[in-house]
Amino acid sequence: MTTNMPALPTAQRQVWRWALLLSLLLSLSGCGINNIPTLDEKVKSAWSQVESQYQRRADLIPNLVETVKGFAAQERETLEAVTDARSRATSIQVDADTLNDPEQLQRFEDAQQQLSGALSRLMAVSERYPDLRSSQNFLSLQSQLEGTENRIAVARRDFIQAVETYNTEIRTFPGKIWHSLLYSDLPLRDNFQATTEGAEEAPQVNF
Repeated sequence: MTTNMPALPTAQRQVWRWALLLSLLLSLSGCGINNIPTLDEKVKSAWSQVESQYQRRADLIPNLVETVKGFAAQERETLEAVTDARSRATSIQVDADTLNDPEQLQRFEDAQQQLSGALSRLMAVSERYPDLRSSQNFLSLQSQLEGTENRIAVARRDFIQAVETYNTEIRTFPGKIWHSLLYSDLPLRDNFQATTEGAEEAPQVNF
């Protein structure tokens, strides 16, 4: 003689279902199901630091140009080149929505490199003007600019590493599976490419 086990009440079955679902989700999280969106957010965060440091540099330039102009107004061509390069660099914006556009990213990088070159030429002008080189305002701006260039280099390095980690996750197991199943809308990301030799290093602005 066999006896049937009594059916579980509806409420109890619901509890078991939710417990099973929670257990499944927890086990999947341990398999890296959340890695891709997490790494994507880290890429965006790293990029915001790059933007922040480039903006800091752009904010220093008007005061730097005015200080140099006060001692070397005849260097009009160099001063105008810096002003124009700054205008072009600040007109190109790359945010979370356009970070996946490699052409926009390259335009942004090219504009920043042109600004770096114009700044280097401006700083070299001071060699011909001892009074400018001894100006406390100029020395302060020079120091701030040097620190900002170093922070730009660090922010770029962190962004490059974040993109490499994100791209590796998408291309390798098990991230490749999760990407195809759940995150196919998140593409591989382009990274910085040095346009000139030594472009990955902070420009030397000290004397």
